[in-house]
Amino acid sequence: MGENTKIRDITTGKLESYQTQRLSEDSPRHLGEKIRPATVNKEVTCLKTIFNRAVRHKKLLNNPIQKVGKLPENNVRDKDLTQEEFNKLLAACPAHIQPMVEMAYYMPMRKSEIVFLKWGEVDLAGGFIRLPAPRTKTESARAVPIHPKVAETLKKLPRGLHTARVFLLDGEPFYEFRKAFRTGLKSAGITDFLFHDLRHVAINNLRKAGNDYFKIMGASGHKTMSCFKRYNKVTEAELKGMKWTPEAEKTPPVATNMDTNEKGATAKSA
Repeated sequence: MGENTKIRDITTGKLESYQTQRLSEDSPRHLGEKIRPATVNKEVTCLKTIFNRAVRHKKLLNNPIQKVGKLPENNVRDKDLTQEEFNKLLAACPAHIQPMVEMAYYMPMRKSEIVFLKWGEVDLAGGFIRLPAPRTKTESARAVPIHPKVAETLKKLPRGLHTARVFLLDGEPFYEFRKAFRTGLKSAGITDFLFHDLRHVAINNLRKAGNDYFKIMGASGHKTMSCFKRYNKVTEAELKGMKWTPEAEKTPPVATNMDTNEKGATAKSA
């Protein structure tokens, strides 16, 4: 629409044209891909919020784009890592991000929760990472059990002199490590995989280990079952282990000597 577009010129039709235009643009984050529907939806939601606030403060009579619908999002990533693949990835990653990659693989935490982790949130004695409400996406405090391997790594990490942050590079906190992670992926021969996918893997592995959904959701911070299920992938190998009720063994056999000839079947039935 452009910075010179006036509010009176913003209509449902104009915003729908904007949605179409954005979907055709190249993504600055995902090379070789277009802007994703989820990104456009967030932009439209932001604009709707601005207009709604203007209405509440009596700056506008109504929200001109209230009826603009969301674009369908098909952004569920079906990614998994075997233990062998993870071991290769961990060994291939630069040393300063290895502790974070390990934590993301074993514990269902979000990227920002890991990157900005502070020692005051780590309870090694109790075996939990305790995240305060402002540090979580859902703004609800939660405790995440510390995996034994992660606990051993945390015990060995040096403490910073002038920072409470856990993960450091040359003694200083860092924020961006996409290049370092891509280096590890390339060296390990893993393609089309994001750091956030490790959260999917962690949640799926916790389910495979036999933990019930509510316990996993408590650790991952999911509020709804529908959102939680997007992180779970049931493989054919798991389905082969399907259990059946004992009553099935008592069911009499089904007749299998049916005449497949249509005329013969008609004659017999007559």
